[in-house]
Amino acid sequence: MDSASIATAAYIVASLLFILSLAGLSKHETASQGVLFGISGMTIALVATFVLVADLGSTTSVVLLIIAVAIGAAIGLWRARVVEMTGMPELIALLHSFVGLAAVLVGWNGYLEHGYFELQSLEDIHNAEVFIGVFIGAVTFTGSIVAFLKLSARIKSSPLMLPGKNYINLGALVLFVALTIWFVISPALWLLVAVTVVALALGWHLVASIGGGDMPVVVSMLNSYSGWAAAASGFLLNNDALIVTGALVGSSGAYLSYIMCQAMNRSFISVIAGGFGIEAGPADDKDYGEHREINAEDTAELLKNASSVIITPGYGMAVAQAQYPVADLVRKLRERGIDVKFGIHPVAGRLPGHMNVLLAEAKVPYDIVLEMDEINDDFKDTSVVLVIGANDTVNPAATEDPSSPIAGMPVLTVWEATDVVVFKRSMATGYAGVQNPLFFRENSQMLFGDAKERVEDILKAL
Repeated sequence: MDSASIATAAYIVASLLFILSLAGLSKHETASQGVLFGISGMTIALVATFVLVADLGSTTSVVLLIIAVAIGAAIGLWRARVVEMTGMPELIALLHSFVGLAAVLVGWNGYLEHGYFELQSLEDIHNAEVFIGVFIGAVTFTGSIVAFLKLSARIKSSPLMLPGKNYINLGALVLFVALTIWFVISPALWLLVAVTVVALALGWHLVASIGGGDMPVVVSMLNSYSGWAAAASGFLLNNDALIVTGALVGSSGAYLSYIMCQAMNRSFISVIAGGFGIEAGPADDKDYGEHREINAEDTAELLKNASSVIITPGYGMAVAQAQYPVADLVRKLRERGIDVKFGIHPVAGRLPGHMNVLLAEAKVPYDIVLEMDEINDDFKDTSVVLVIGANDTVNPAATEDPSSPIAGMPVLTVWEATDVVVFKRSMATGYAGVQNPLFFRENSQMLFGDAKERVEDILKAL
């Protein structure tokens, strides 16, 4: 059996392992197994590629491949070791940009190393693959860079509202279609340069036009884009593993984005089209009155007398790394016979599943971590709700104020509980830049300071 056949068989096995990986990652209990499947699949694909290059390529090709893999592995291990959980979303966005850039480089190489085709139709297909691959990759590259900058707070999270922004996006897509037809009929370097520039600008504008409240969807959407970019590269390189893996990532990312849009009551088309049809909401200068404050000792007293407690975490819990003392608090309360549960909003944090990962890391039992749809009916029968670092996901304005920028977005109805304690560093607005009237309700009290320190103070008081 020649090396090409061995590599093809290995790529099929790797693809099956990637499918098993996705299936495993769909449940808490099998997530670790899913990760191992993914690592195994990627290892097999890498070894098969080495065998193929060693057999068909030159010594120089093998050396260059080893150097590239070594550099990539070193950077990846370093980033994985130093990144905080709070920095995971922007790291993922940055990694998506690398996939997009790789697709652009593969597309350009496919044009510059133009092979011989016996049939004109095959050459036309090749040219279309080059053009489409470069377009998807360039959009993914700059879009992911903007997402990284927004998530890491290097630029403002508010949406960019250029005049006629929807027409700019539509015009770029129409121009892409026209240039693609032109390139297939009469390939020319300047056309490839033109589509690269158009796609880079479109990727930047698409993500810049999306507000902070929708950024978790954007990360998932860019994940999908990177998958399609990888699939396009697979067609150009005639690589089965890239095609299958890219299709898996692209389709699963698109479906996750759709599910999240439904959870947020957002139009899937409007979000992926750079906020198409979404206008900026009015500035919120409404006077909600005065907020009330509470200290850790009084919070502990509330918890002692509670029959049931629901904890709704957000990005602030991740920033403070408060998941470990929160897990200790849960254990103490359950030992006292108090019913404790967690309510997780679909877009809590900056990434789908962000809070679930943090709580699993702190060994919180899976069976008390419930999604929004599972727990929203329980708030009205709950004694105390602890809102730890959440803001937009518990904002009653989403259901009560039609003029709010987050109007219509499903939220955790924490205000229905008897008492609500909100852990925050200050009265600042959340990531979406919207004031939260929850902070001023009669049954709400603010516990200011670092969430980790405040939870530890409550533990001492208990």
